[in-house]
Amino acid sequence: MKRQVYLSMKSLEEAKSLFFSRFGPDHKTGISSVKAEESDGRITAEPVFARRSAPSYHASAMDGIAVKAEQTYGATERLPMTLALETDAVWVNTGQPLSKSFNAVIMIEDVHMIDDGHVEIRSSAYPWQHVRKVGEDIVATQLLFPQNHSIRAYDIGALISGGVFSVNVRKRPRVAIIPTGSELIRHEDISPGETLDEGRIVEYNARVLAGLVRESGGIPVVHDIVSDSEKEIKGVLHKYVDSEADVIIINAGSSAGSKDFTVHAIGEMGEVLVHGVAMMPGKPTILGIVKGKPVIGNPGYAVSAALSFEQFVKPILYALQGVSPPPKPTVEVQPTRDIPSKVGTEEFLRVNIGMVGERYVATPLARAAGSITTLTRAEGIIRIPALSEGISQGQKVIAELLVNEEDLKNTVVIIGSHDMAIDVLGDEVRRNRGGVRISSGNVGSLGGLLAIRKGTCHMAGSHLLDTETGEYNISYIKRYIPNMDVTVFHLVLRDQGLIVNRGNPKHIKGIQDLSQDDVVFVNRQAGSGTRVLFDYKLNQAGLSSDAVKGYDHEEFTHMAVAVDILSGAADCGMGIHAAAKALDLDFVPIEQEQYDLIVPTRMLDQPNIQATLNAMRSDNFRKRVVALGGYDPSRSGERFAEVKSG
Repeated sequence: MKRQVYLSMKSLEEAKSLFFSRFGPDHKTGISSVKAEESDGRITAEPVFARRSAPSYHASAMDGIAVKAEQTYGATERLPMTLALETDAVWVNTGQPLSKSFNAVIMIEDVHMIDDGHVEIRSSAYPWQHVRKVGEDIVATQLLFPQNHSIRAYDIGALISGGVFSVNVRKRPRVAIIPTGSELIRHEDISPGETLDEGRIVEYNARVLAGLVRESGGIPVVHDIVSDSEKEIKGVLHKYVDSEADVIIINAGSSAGSKDFTVHAIGEMGEVLVHGVAMMPGKPTILGIVKGKPVIGNPGYAVSAALSFEQFVKPILYALQGVSPPPKPTVEVQPTRDIPSKVGTEEFLRVNIGMVGERYVATPLARAAGSITTLTRAEGIIRIPALSEGISQGQKVIAELLVNEEDLKNTVVIIGSHDMAIDVLGDEVRRNRGGVRISSGNVGSLGGLLAIRKGTCHMAGSHLLDTETGEYNISYIKRYIPNMDVTVFHLVLRDQGLIVNRGNPKHIKGIQDLSQDDVVFVNRQAGSGTRVLFDYKLNQAGLSSDAVKGYDHEEFTHMAVAVDILSGAADCGMGIHAAAKALDLDFVPIEQEQYDLIVPTRMLDQPNIQATLNAMRSDNFRKRVVALGGYDPSRSGERFAEVKSG
């Protein structure tokens, strides 16, 4: 089949303008009546007026006595006044109606009992003192809420108090979600632990989109998986266009591939407004109209699907209900490193954010459009304009928050070498101190030391071997952080070695075997402690980098190395034992190395830092790390060294 091309690539703003301009202010869902007590979160379809006053009678606002204010004039401490109960005054409780003959209340604390029939007062009252008059809160016929008002929990009290027991609201927009792809399989059809056949993919985008629809006040209707067939896609699209669906999302059939029939189905049944948006992720988005209803061809990659929804579906859902999407909270952040970007495409970059000193710092996460964990791990999103070549690390930019800003103030930012024990540490800190979070960025050991020097993290993870002394980290700290006092804490001893496929089919026994013609290696990035160790061992074995096939193929984490081996992209890679064990791969031990956390000494008294160090020292943390395999955490949290500036 002939491969398609994008029909009309548009900038993000052009695409929004074309799409949203076709759905004016009158394009709203219908009206339904709901009980007042069930109306929270709903949008009023018309003005709501009070049907009764509240209170509907003059009521006492205090416990005490009801009196005629005029009769009390002249009462003072020196000239107290005696009142006869039942005639001059009556006892009342808070909320109790006042008879028409009384117009003020004196608090019980200011009333002195004389006998069963008389009380004494020592100050006069004024008319309507401590009295809630008719309509003090709500007056019958007054406007309670205008149309297009989002009803909140305490608004329900005003509705019921004002005699409005049911309210007309906008119907929740119904959104049909149609997952497409012959390779997809429902998660309900898979047993726990079952291995999928090659080429099969578990469909979850529809469930993510359904959750986003609910967050936007809509009702998701998820269709069964539709195979890659233009006829089938058109049939399902017909069904929902002719039903009560207000919006239709076709997921995964929206790129320029040879099997993407969505654009043809929309074009034949209606009108394609946009085929391709200059945004990343989310480029393959299709925007169209069929029988007056918005139809969105949503990209198949998870992050692309979510960001496309945020830009195009979410605004439509709120507009159908007569309101605008709530503004997203933002903060000003400074990137921890330079971030290049492609000119001509607006990029949505997922980042970790934490407060270091008096500023927020942002560490970029992987840009992979298919990695849903870059959204689950992210604290924010930075938008890089289409005309920008990127962001420099000294530049301040705005980040949209995906978490509460208060969470950022309780985030410990750890940048440096990747280690699985850091993930365990983050979970332990959350367990022991629920408000403290760990945000980690994997840039290699040297990158972590540089982040400490630049003041963009609280801790750096490092395992840099001094090949001359055999010592870890100290000489590098003195070289790269010469003007700062830092304290080094021991995290773990860990086994580094060669990760190989199960059964070690290439019979790799050590570094010297990497020169074999049939062995493909995967390396760690320059500046990482693992790379330093590997180069040292390579030199000890008398081998040059040119002798290792794949030496220039780099990954940024131990798990990425293990995945390359599991997938067949490489036969062998340098990494930790725990990564091999996690993916059921074999391991050839090479070295037990020291992994430390480096902390600026001035930060040691911070409560979040102390909480992290305490978690490192806990028995539970050590037990969990041992279970990963290849670790010795017996000295975790131990103060290893203090390195003074100069």
